[in-house]
Amino acid sequence: MYTGIRFDMSATAIPAVTSSGQPVLILREGSSQSRGREAQRNNIAAAKLISEIVKSSIGPRGMDKMLVDSLGDVTITNDGATMLKEIDVQHPAAKMLVEVSKTTDNEVGDGTTSAVVLAGALLEKAEELLDKDVHPTVIVDGYSKASRKAMEALEGVAEKVTPDDRDWLVKVARTSMQTKLVFKEAEELAALVVDATLAVAEKADKGYRVDIDNVKVEKKPGGSLKDTKLIQGIVLDKEVVHSGMPKVVEKAKIALISAPFEIEKTEFDAKLNINDPSMMKKFLDEETKMLKGMVDKIVEVGAGVVVCQKGIDDIAQHYLAKAGILAVRRAKESDMTKLAKATGARVVNNFEDLSAADLGYAAHVEERKVEEDKWVFIEGCKNPKAVTILVRGGTQRIVDEGERSLHDALMVTKDVIEKPAVVAGGGAAEAEAASQVLKWADRLSGREQLAAQKFAEALESIPIALALNAGMDPIDAQVEFRAKHATENGKWFGIEAADGKVKDMYQRQVFEPLAVKIQVIRSATEAASMILRIDDVIAAGKSKAPAGPPGGAGGMGGEGGDFD
Repeated sequence: MYTGIRFDMSATAIPAVTSSGQPVLILREGSSQSRGREAQRNNIAAAKLISEIVKSSIGPRGMDKMLVDSLGDVTITNDGATMLKEIDVQHPAAKMLVEVSKTTDNEVGDGTTSAVVLAGALLEKAEELLDKDVHPTVIVDGYSKASRKAMEALEGVAEKVTPDDRDWLVKVARTSMQTKLVFKEAEELAALVVDATLAVAEKADKGYRVDIDNVKVEKKPGGSLKDTKLIQGIVLDKEVVHSGMPKVVEKAKIALISAPFEIEKTEFDAKLNINDPSMMKKFLDEETKMLKGMVDKIVEVGAGVVVCQKGIDDIAQHYLAKAGILAVRRAKESDMTKLAKATGARVVNNFEDLSAADLGYAAHVEERKVEEDKWVFIEGCKNPKAVTILVRGGTQRIVDEGERSLHDALMVTKDVIEKPAVVAGGGAAEAEAASQVLKWADRLSGREQLAAQKFAEALESIPIALALNAGMDPIDAQVEFRAKHATENGKWFGIEAADGKVKDMYQRQVFEPLAVKIQVIRSATEAASMILRIDDVIAAGKSKAPAGPPGGAGGMGGEGGDFD
């Protein structure tokens, strides 16, 4: 993987001697230690470097990164979580920022770059206070109080929306994709994402619950991003098992079988002595009879389509084709679960248990050729609780980035459905929170006030980064949005990257989920606080691999060492 982010933490261990002058070894040989300000500087420098890597990719005018791994595989993305996941970070403090991006991605799906940029800014501002001899614990306490105030401020100004209001959801999904490679198709893709999310949303005791795993995203190079479509059902990347089977079934009754459509081998050793050819024939006839019995059961319950999680025997395929039944084998378990939710079928583990009540329904089942592969489309399900988005694009790189963009859009739509509140984008929410934290900080006493003020300045790093990436003068932009947020009606002013001006982002219809902003502030503050509290880094010496035979064996060197 990628190496190159390393920091030398070499320092000698604490010298300790006995009364007779004999040295006492505290740490293992080869260990290194850095203490006090040196350790803090190292950790802050590492975290700031990670922040700098992703900062240029934030916002609609952000740039993409090309990541090449050790095998030569290329990833082109501006998604913060993907970037940091692909980079092989060595420094332990830098790894903590990578964890921040992963957590934010898992929790809310968007804002990964913002979380890392904010954490880096918090550490940069803290360094200024550390240079003035402000104690790290005081800074951490000030940051903690300021983060609570910032989250309260955002809760106060957030626009409350109706969870299933399609217009609001489209605005949020579109904003998420405006910063991605797919920004030109953002309008059409946002509509697909919202329809998919609303289809799988389920009523809960309080509001709605959405499981994004029920939205299957399949990708296939070919065509363009405009050809991406939503299927009200499931697409299986499998083909029909037998050429004699029908390729299209209308108003299909679907059986989902998780048992093998084969004669299973016994779990214990068995020996069969056959000394007469007729006995052999009887044995084979019995096998055929058992397989035909399984097919007869499928025909009896009225199924026209069979999806099997395991294999389907050649003889069984023959009888299924003869009965005019379309069959798919070796479907993934996750696809079986989604099919059950989409079609209303029950996955059956035993042919004897199969009944007409276990069958699902789809208006249309068809095998289609997608580029060079044959896939089975199961469409037109009644009230499907699992759907598929089929992503198309000119190259594999484009469909990969399209999939990442759709994942972020699905997650932000889910965030708004589950926590129906939005704030304006373009750094407006961070600028408003910073403005309110600065006013509140004036009421604090002592050195905590300094920490709270620095927290507000760090929050402004998000709109400043957006302005910088949009080609604006960051100082002019900062002065302008500060002035706007000081007025009564200026709470939604942020960076309009397309025009390179400070504008009212509410009027520009740029919205982000409140849940994302809260998660960004919370995770960035916690990570920065943890790094600030470290004043001693003790690194164990790298253990060497055992030496190989003289001269090496099979082309491998005999020396152990670092495989980076």
